[in-house]
Amino acid sequence: MSGTGGSAGAAAAFTPLKRAEMAARAARDVPEGWYVNLGIGIPTLMANYVPAEREVVFHSENGILGMGPEPPPERIDRWLVNAGKQYVTLKPGGAYFHHADSFAMIRGGHLDLCVLGAFQVAETGDIANWATSDADAAPAVGGAMDLCVGARNLWVVMEHTTKSGESRLVRKCSYPLTALGCVKRIYTNLAVLEVTPDGFLVTEMIPGLSFEDLQARTEAPLRRA
Repeated sequence: MSGTGGSAGAAAAFTPLKRAEMAARAARDVPEGWYVNLGIGIPTLMANYVPAEREVVFHSENGILGMGPEPPPERIDRWLVNAGKQYVTLKPGGAYFHHADSFAMIRGGHLDLCVLGAFQVAETGDIANWATSDADAAPAVGGAMDLCVGARNLWVVMEHTTKSGESRLVRKCSYPLTALGCVKRIYTNLAVLEVTPDGFLVTEMIPGLSFEDLQARTEAPLRRA
């Protein structure tokens, strides 16, 4: 698999975004008034970075609407957690409801956006974001299949490569698929990309990273905006 870096980027002077910075970058693009579900991992951090003056209603599939950012340690409510079992807050006007009602919202097309993490995204918009092992705390695919096909928009926030340097943006997913052709936008620690009928379109790169450096770290072919 290509995308292992190599000499093309050996001397490149750039600093990949950290997890919080990736979440903050994606949060800036969420439009006013949208109803949004945040997946486990980096996406859940986005609730901490939406500007206070912008109204975005966060949904959690365990039965919360109007979820707020994570609380400081002294304000933790041990009964108030998101679907990833992380402590959260509830904004004024927020509500709790049955798990079945939560999935009726998802499957009924009432969410404007879902943001998920992923192992791989294919150039066609296919997503692979689950696996099973004895060490996994999450229940395999969880609600991701429902969210991928139920939300009006699907964004992915993930590292651009694996720890061993393999590209997560691929021609075809090798991991078990979660859903087909549903990803519209990807935020990585190196770039922002749109999924188009012609493949990945790069709309933004971190400072100091050249298009050639980015392509060297990406299996699938890229196009410039």
